[in-house]
Amino acid sequence: MLIKAAINGGRGRDEHPAIPLTVTEIATAAAAAVEAGADVVHAHVRTADGGQSIEPTAVGEFVRAVRAVDPSIVIGTTTGLWTCSGHEERMAHLASWPAEALPHFASVAFSEEGAAEAASLVVARGMILESAVWHIREVPALLASPTLHQNVRILIEPEDEEADVAVAHCRTIAAALREAGVTAPLLYHGYDETAWPVVRAAIEDGVEVRVGFEDMLVLDDGSRAPDNVAMVQLARALEREITAAAPTP
Repeated sequence: MLIKAAINGGRGRDEHPAIPLTVTEIATAAAAAVEAGADVVHAHVRTADGGQSIEPTAVGEFVRAVRAVDPSIVIGTTTGLWTCSGHEERMAHLASWPAEALPHFASVAFSEEGAAEAASLVVARGMILESAVWHIREVPALLASPTLHQNVRILIEPEDEEADVAVAHCRTIAAALREAGVTAPLLYHGYDETAWPVVRAAIEDGVEVRVGFEDMLVLDDGSRAPDNVAMVQLARALEREITAAAPTP
């Protein structure tokens, strides 16, 4: 099972003191997550005022910092419109990310304006593409995108606040994608109250999972997570537990 560690997102130290913000902290946290069992790492570049950025110089600095710690880490970042003034600026930033310091992969949300164009640019720049859907209504736009079959995975990211609803939404989206002929791996992830129930559902369904401070601040039992490492280790433990309990075909 592939585990993606989403190590910071847009959260601040007011939410948890261990959230990595500087490029040095991000690089250290990325290496620790991989050592704990994560396969790939997703991080958001953070600004001095706590914001998020996809500005080319900042992205290059982030990628170089991670590679200086461990060049084997598979690292990705967001292309979210919330990191810039809008789609036009996003495209300009993506086009200017330094060729010698590109992330391995970048995520594009199909809830956003210009997603198909941004996804095409990610591929054209030589990065691995992940496309994300937040709601079943976004599936048609994803299916119509020219990069549909170039995705390394499809991220299913329900925004529902109730765990049962979020899990059902993941499964509805997954079924729609498979029925439409999408063969790329799927990844489920939730947020806060839905995060661990969605992780469990992902393991049960045999899809990929995401854990880390971007998605949750606590462990499955509700206790405060000390760091990203603990969440990655728990995901691996849940994989063993759920797989062992699954009925034999």
